[in-house]
Amino acid sequence: MSELRASLRSRHYSRRTETAYCLWVTRYIRFHRLRHPAEMGEAEINAYLTHLAVEEHVSASTQTQALSALLFLYRHVIGREIGELSGVIRARTPERLPVVMTRAEVRALLEHLDGDKWLMASLMYGAGLRLMECLRLRVQDVDFGHGEIVVRNGKGAKDRVTMLPDSLKPPLQAQLRRARAIHERDLADGWGRVVLPDALDRKYPNAPAQWGWQWVFPQERRWCNKQTGEQGRHHVHQTIIQRAVGEAARASGVAKHVGCHTLRHSFATHLLESGYDIRTIQELLGHKSLNTTMIYTHVLNKGGLGVKSPFDAL
Repeated sequence: MSELRASLRSRHYSRRTETAYCLWVTRYIRFHRLRHPAEMGEAEINAYLTHLAVEEHVSASTQTQALSALLFLYRHVIGREIGELSGVIRARTPERLPVVMTRAEVRALLEHLDGDKWLMASLMYGAGLRLMECLRLRVQDVDFGHGEIVVRNGKGAKDRVTMLPDSLKPPLQAQLRRARAIHERDLADGWGRVVLPDALDRKYPNAPAQWGWQWVFPQERRWCNKQTGEQGRHHVHQTIIQRAVGEAARASGVAKHVGCHTLRHSFATHLLESGYDIRTIQELLGHKSLNTTMIYTHVLNKGGLGVKSPFDAL
């Protein structure tokens, strides 16, 4: 398993992907009663993937993730290409439309949030950010002059530029003032260093303490390494804003199943309703394929593909 982790890290896969791949490989090995993967091949992979679909009733995306983990294992760790995987029973891909709030529902939800939670939710809706993209914003990623936010290492390890709403500039500047005061206190206490991506701290040893690399939304408390005594500050944990958005949705009376990603869905849908072209929305969302963005065209299909019901003519 250590070789798998090392191979994933050398290719700059995210920690979440690393954790997921290691879990799938572990489950694969246990399914085949602790046989070494090098002793197995296409038949065993087929059997495991079919088991996931038939016995465990996993979704198509979950089954695909398991397959990706196993292909990575054989290709990059064991050093063997896997042949055709015929006969696998694939999980069905459900054709679901994203949950989208109306503008009035977005306003009602935001009215039940305050402080940095309101600002984070506003950025997810106003800039189309994913939850972790919002939480991982660093000071240098916000460009007030050009009205832009640079999303670093988004989904698929891609950078992109999205909008910074004018109305969010003052509260975001106030948040940065609060974050700077926290950072200066940490520096005065002898800490104030953040973790940098891709081991940049080895190349630029002073960068972790520089203001530009600090989190826009730092945690309230510093973490502490009990073995070394080292302290630092990570960004706000995702569960805090997830819980806040869920509670705000219930308090506002929104009957839909609303989460943080619903704000991003609503961002895309409202842009499309306003007449912006699908290619522009694709770039703002950071979608690799236009087909992914096309799901938001459902907003144009009001009332059954735009057809007026004869009942309304009675």
